[in-house]
Amino acid sequence: MKKTFLLMALVAVSTAALAKLPAPVLDDAAKAKAEEAKAKTAHAGKVDAYKLCLSMDKAAVNHQKTLAAAGKAAKPATATPPCADPGAFVWPAPAAPASAAAPAVPAPAPAAAAPAKKS
Repeated sequence: MKKTFLLMALVAVSTAALAKLPAPVLDDAAKAKAEEAKAKTAHAGKVDAYKLCLSMDKAAVNHQKTLAAAGKAAKPATATPPCADPGAFVWPAPAAPASAAAPAVPAPAPAAAAPAKKS
């Protein structure tokens, strides 16, 4: 009983301590990596849905063939939208920093040649 109470107290204290921690500060590279991981996960979900759609279509065709071979009347097929292939995952390349692409301050124009002084 004492061990259980002590364990519950430790869990409560550690949960309260974790709740007070500030959110981690992410730099631009970490944010970009997190966005890419999020996009990859979303694309993987689309690919899984596409594969599921294909397998359901294949199962429906097989079911219709089985019913026809058994001589049973099959219900007319319900029109469903075709499976949409999501394609390959493409992540846009990170944009080059503005300072590397073009100078921030334009270069001064070359000074006009001054006329030579007569001595």
